[in-house]
Amino acid sequence: MDRGTVGSAQSGRLLVEVREEGSSAVVTPAGELDHHTADLLREPLEDCLDKGFSRLVVDCSRLEFCDSTGLNVLLGARLKAEAAGGGVHLAGMLPAVARVFEITGASAVFTLHDSLDAALADGVDQADKPG
Repeated sequence: MDRGTVGSAQSGRLLVEVREEGSSAVVTPAGELDHHTADLLREPLEDCLDKGFSRLVVDCSRLEFCDSTGLNVLLGARLKAEAAGGGVHLAGMLPAVARVFEITGASAVFTLHDSLDAALADGVDQADKPG
């Protein structure tokens, strides 16, 4: 498995790292995802989809805040990933971020995992299943 960093983007309040993990692209936002930083996440997600990754795993374990703009970025990526036959998996959400997803009902449209390892293991299980 390639664990090298594919790319990263940073502002004062959000750092986004991207790497390949088997057939998944792992996107790790760290900091605050809001109106001012949303493009720093949107662009790497779209780049991953453009490169043919239809299964995106967003490691939320370092995401401290997410507002409606950030939520919309993730929802947009989900629609594009599902159109390509994949999906967006959210892993390791901190309670403050998880609450936003619960309040809005968005947690019902994403596949949620307790940890990044669980999300990646689920991807391996899915890849092994006959279609």
